[in-house]
Amino acid sequence: MYLCTNFIFTISMRKVLFYFLSAVVLATGCTQHKSQKHEVIVKSAILPGDSAHYGLACDGSTDSILVFLPFSCDRLDTFDIIRARQQQHIYGRPHIGDELAVIVNPDDREEALMVINLEDLKGTWCYQVMPRLIGTDQMTSRMRRRMVEHIPDSMRQMLLTPREYTLQLKRNNTAMHYGGMHRHTTSDELTPVEYPKVRFYTEWHLYNGRLILKADTISGFSKDGAMPVSDTVDIAFLTKDSLVLRFADYTQSYYRKRESTNP
Repeated sequence: MYLCTNFIFTISMRKVLFYFLSAVVLATGCTQHKSQKHEVIVKSAILPGDSAHYGLACDGSTDSILVFLPFSCDRLDTFDIIRARQQQHIYGRPHIGDELAVIVNPDDREEALMVINLEDLKGTWCYQVMPRLIGTDQMTSRMRRRMVEHIPDSMRQMLLTPREYTLQLKRNNTAMHYGGMHRHTTSDELTPVEYPKVRFYTEWHLYNGRLILKADTISGFSKDGAMPVSDTVDIAFLTKDSLVLRFADYTQSYYRKRESTNP
């Protein structure tokens, strides 16, 4: 089951209590000014035209039912998620208090077609990349393979070493994407291999259930003043530790980077 009906007092309980108390205050005792201010903050991160509903997972949810509190805090929704589960359109495992994005069936307002757990999506994601030999673009795969086979084992181990690239999705909708060589050095001209270049994402949003990654943005514009370059990506798979994103011309798998802790 997605959600336990009994509360377990862990560190995440603080977040749950915070959202719950905020909802109670907004729904019962807050002034109109505070309620409007809260909605402005939430909507500021939503792109125009985004039809997804944003809010929190609530107690009472099961494998077939999602109990959902929208950030407007004016009601409590219950969605049928059976078809979304069957079509594998539930990404992440919603727990009480987790922030969710829900795509509602326009023909049946009580059915959710997609559920994305934003708590599972946020964080630091990594993947391994292998270098390629420089100047082999025009070679066939067989020729490249034979060239690698003729490289001595010691040199092959030194040159063909994988590197870890990182995509970080932060809570304030900022992003970081880094890996490879960040600056040109004299030694770069001497190495016979090169690593794939990365697009340095600085901002991310959800839009109708898809992930928008914007690159090199400063206050919404690129460094040279033009409109930012962006990629629209489908979330193909999401768990606490694994993420698969489907770009326009390739699919990338990631593993979660855990924060190191001292024993």
